[in-house]
Amino acid sequence: MTHMAHHDKTIHILTEQETEALIAQFDRESNVRRFSGVPDYLVKGFLLLFTAYVFWVTLIANLAEQVRRCSFLGILIFAGFMLYPIRKGMTKRENYVPWYDFVLGALGAAAFFYFVINFQAIVGRAILLTPLDIAVGITGTLILAELCRRVVGLPILVVAGGFIIYAFTAGFSLRRVTQQLFYTTDGIIGTPIGVCSTFIVLFIFLASFLEKSGIAGFFIDLANSVAGFASGGPAKVAVIASALEGMYSGSSVANTVGSGSVTIPVMKKTGYKPEFAAAVEAAASTGGQIMPPIMGAAAFLMAELTNISYAKIAVAAILPAALYFTGIFLMVHFEAKKLGLKGLPKEAIPHFGKLLFVKGYLFLPVIILVAMMSIGFTPAYAACFAIASAFVVSFFRKDTRFNLGGFVDALTAGARNTIGVAIACAVAGIVIGIVSLTGLGQILIGRLIYIVNIPFFTMTGTNLFVALFITMIACLILGMGIPTTANYVIMATITAPMVMRAGAAAGVAVPLLAAHMFVFYFGIVADITPPVALAAYAGAAIAKANPIKTGVTATRLAITAFIIPYIFVFNPSMLLIDTTPLKVIQIILSSCIGMFGLAAGLEGYMFRKVGIFWRLAAIAGGFLLIDPGFLSDIIGFGLIAVVTLYQIIYKERRPVS
Repeated sequence: MTHMAHHDKTIHILTEQETEALIAQFDRESNVRRFSGVPDYLVKGFLLLFTAYVFWVTLIANLAEQVRRCSFLGILIFAGFMLYPIRKGMTKRENYVPWYDFVLGALGAAAFFYFVINFQAIVGRAILLTPLDIAVGITGTLILAELCRRVVGLPILVVAGGFIIYAFTAGFSLRRVTQQLFYTTDGIIGTPIGVCSTFIVLFIFLASFLEKSGIAGFFIDLANSVAGFASGGPAKVAVIASALEGMYSGSSVANTVGSGSVTIPVMKKTGYKPEFAAAVEAAASTGGQIMPPIMGAAAFLMAELTNISYAKIAVAAILPAALYFTGIFLMVHFEAKKLGLKGLPKEAIPHFGKLLFVKGYLFLPVIILVAMMSIGFTPAYAACFAIASAFVVSFFRKDTRFNLGGFVDALTAGARNTIGVAIACAVAGIVIGIVSLTGLGQILIGRLIYIVNIPFFTMTGTNLFVALFITMIACLILGMGIPTTANYVIMATITAPMVMRAGAAAGVAVPLLAAHMFVFYFGIVADITPPVALAAYAGAAIAKANPIKTGVTATRLAITAFIIPYIFVFNPSMLLIDTTPLKVIQIILSSCIGMFGLAAGLEGYMFRKVGIFWRLAAIAGGFLLIDPGFLSDIIGFGLIAVVTLYQIIYKERRPVS
């Protein structure tokens, strides 16, 4: 471990090796075999060929969609079996790949390239598949499932397997199911893998280049220069740094461990409890996936599924993301005040202006990305230019300059990180294929409409709320076992139409974007929702804290993520849909005041300790102000104003009931 002095205490910062071990422990996608020497060159060489293929297909080639998607998946399946062992713990033996993984990788790749080579003939045969076609399709699907078990985990396979069983019980033949899942763009090579092979893969490469450029350390330094001096400064630094890092990191666990390896030990030494320190980092890192402009892989799928431009989705996400991080920041502030915590010493805080002057160029790739997407470039081209700019700006300073080894590492890391996302997208395609084949989506929509039309719900006007609550629970349960990307695809296919139909039945027009953002949000916060809260568990491991307590605390800190989705369904102005500048200003002001009241109520501290009655009043006022309505704003503002005035008038620290 490395050490860092703070107030004459020693802070233990995790080394790069310890950080990688933690990520591998909680993030299956990072649990890869180790290579050195000639085998390492061979593996990197193969990944570099895949990288070259990605850029060739994106910028130059004009292949049929089925050919492009199958070849993309075939290459990754072979790479996946080379990198991921049959069991999680079998990565200690260096330069070892068992013979059966070579066989499985070759068979899996061959199955998908069989479709590539025989594309015209198979498409011409339509559903009249030959026995060889069926055998190849079954082999490819089963090998994909095995790789998914290794890379992503078992839960998503249970879900996909359940849908396949449903198709057979509904009377569909093996030939028909195989044709739907393997040989059409409604199954494994459907929209999710199409988006992954077009957009997501390039943004994964961009994230890899940004990480190698040292931008994460720059973000931590920048956050330190802004908030390090404040009460409980290290926790506020964690919130700001994780929000910035979230702009390019698509993994809650990787973000938690990456920045948390520095921020969590410093928070503990400042005086925060281990559970709280870990929870702050986990909650802030999880919010990275809702942070524009990149927002993680699922946002690109949303653009494809909804036919809404990615730029519009990113703009719509600005207010909810700002509120999310404002809520965490305020709770951290009140916790620090309650505990009487101080900030970092002056000598430990970088100078903001100097830091920006010396390392501000690291922002350039993000600026180029946003600018190009804003003026109409596709996300793929914008990402390519941003990647090129990340490479160029690295030469501005010696400590960030890419040498040949760093360049190769960035490319191979990007290729390796693509495997988990691509496999999850492919298996999610199975669910979409079965829903499309069987009409299951319409059946489920009908059942939900039946539930929400129960007289009690319609008489009380809670029928849309009930539909949203059922959707939320489904997203949280599914999200505890599968990645955000696959969770979003599955739930958006099944439940987003349900929400819109339930809204219509309740007389509320729910915009398409609001329905999809609702599903998107709850798929993300599953990473900090107990009992399976992987981001919270990763933070707890660094802090040596109780994982369940950490998860509960992280959920409390991220409470706005459980409130805001309901609000933007009932009032789409939160997503900047059909609104005015004046309305936007009202939403920003009222929501920020609401978050102030909600944070004070939940933390039990404002200017001094808050009694239970005043806490309830502050929480109620906060809820009312976050909901952007005129009457609710007036009542909410009144409640928080009364609590605040009471706190100011009786600021002297005397016992409160």
